[in-house]
Amino acid sequence: MRVTEALRRKGSSVVTIAKDRSVRDLLALLAQHGIGAVVVSDDGAHVDGIVSERDVVRRLHSDGDGILDGTVAAIMTAGVHTCGPEATLDELMPVMTEHRVRHVPVLVDARLTGIVSIGDVVKHRIAEVQAERDQLTAYITGGR
Repeated sequence: MRVTEALRRKGSSVVTIAKDRSVRDLLALLAQHGIGAVVVSDDGAHVDGIVSERDVVRRLHSDGDGILDGTVAAIMTAGVHTCGPEATLDELMPVMTEHRVRHVPVLVDARLTGIVSIGDVVKHRIAEVQAERDQLTAYITGGR
């Protein structure tokens, strides 16, 4: 399945936050939308970074709760792995595993058009395995 098909099924909206906003604002967005990461973008179109719950927790542990009043820029990951809409979810699996990322922004002409999460990839893989199981069961039982 291509990324474009996955976005068509789940939607292409992406929650973004400007890098000068506070980490408290970030936490509110994560909770409000029930998501695990937010794309950092000052204009909502270009990716400046990404910040996840994991980033917040690790910085809280290392630097204390003072980070909550600091900016998103101070804790975001600037080197973001991205993909295009024609990439396949099967191509994203090793990228996400190797780089230990759970969210990959989708870009068209360097503009943010969606985001794919590890949950999207797993959901697709489960559907594939179930379809294979059903086909094998039908073959073994002679279609009964």
